[in-house]
Amino acid sequence: MENPLTAKNSLLPVDIVLAPDWWFHNEGITFDADFFYHPAKRVEAERKMENALYLRWGKYGLGADKDKDLPVVGPVHLAAGYLFNEMFGCKVEYKTDAPPQPSCSNRPDLNISAEDAFASPAFKRFEHLTEELEKKYGYVTGDVGVAAILNLGLDIRGESLFIDMFDKPDELNRFFGEIATCTEEFTRSLQKRTGSTSISVNRNVRHLQPAVFVHSECSHTMISVENYEKYLFGYDVKWSKETRPFGIHYCGADPHRYAQAFAKLPALDFLDVGWGGDVTKLRAALPNTFLNIRLSPVEIIDQSIEEIQNTIRRLVADSANPYLTGVCCINMDRNVTDEKITAIFETVASLRKKYLHK
Repeated sequence: MENPLTAKNSLLPVDIVLAPDWWFHNEGITFDADFFYHPAKRVEAERKMENALYLRWGKYGLGADKDKDLPVVGPVHLAAGYLFNEMFGCKVEYKTDAPPQPSCSNRPDLNISAEDAFASPAFKRFEHLTEELEKKYGYVTGDVGVAAILNLGLDIRGESLFIDMFDKPDELNRFFGEIATCTEEFTRSLQKRTGSTSISVNRNVRHLQPAVFVHSECSHTMISVENYEKYLFGYDVKWSKETRPFGIHYCGADPHRYAQAFAKLPALDFLDVGWGGDVTKLRAALPNTFLNIRLSPVEIIDQSIEEIQNTIRRLVADSANPYLTGVCCINMDRNVTDEKITAIFETVASLRKKYLHK
């Protein structure tokens, strides 16, 4: 099936996300609950982030909104999960220099409901934020990292969920179904209000059009492909039919393990390829999928500029189609130098010139 995605500006879109400790130590931004929920602080923090990015990497297109007060409903400069966890009853601790830390609630049963999640204090707090921003600015923008079915299920139920796969399959299907319903209703409403759902999942999707809906599958590295196909594949099938462009975020090191299963989907327009993933195998199975290559935010700290350049060149070559390939590095902490981040943008710029002049 033809991929509907196109890059807004050029081939090989590229972006970065800096970890909260980078922002705290370099810009003094703190990540208490007000950062996420206080209307004025939401706008102030995002503008400060845009300005910091512009001063360092403005020549590569970062920080274009540095002079704007944007009513951003969620932290589009972070990779952070918090809202859905709270909506389903998990405790979330907000820290000064770290992303929100959800605690597993170890729920003793599988009886959850999307209706209860939308009646929760957490969702009402988010709604208040959105309404206040909308009242002041006349519109809202941005999005929030949406519920990932298995990720959130594990945060709610804990390790017992793996036993449920064998002992309580029918109850588990209903449990997953409630999370999926919550995801669908939330993203449908958010898309109507802001025009996006997944910039907070991976910033690189902001360079693509139409807006991509990306479903996170971080914890799928913990299950077998067989259990994915038994319990979770159906949701991806449904969303790939109803919500295109449709994408999957897989930040684990083994996305290639799912290559043949993903190839069975009616459409997979975007795949976030975790560091360590075999890009060659994925491209062979998914010739029409946009492969978003993720660099390691840990390894980049100790890599030389040349090693960073060689890594990007190799992975882009493995993807075998620069028009269906992107590059990103997510959650780099304060130990990464500006020069190494610059090397990411410079290397991609040189690759663009190479492919455009072929």
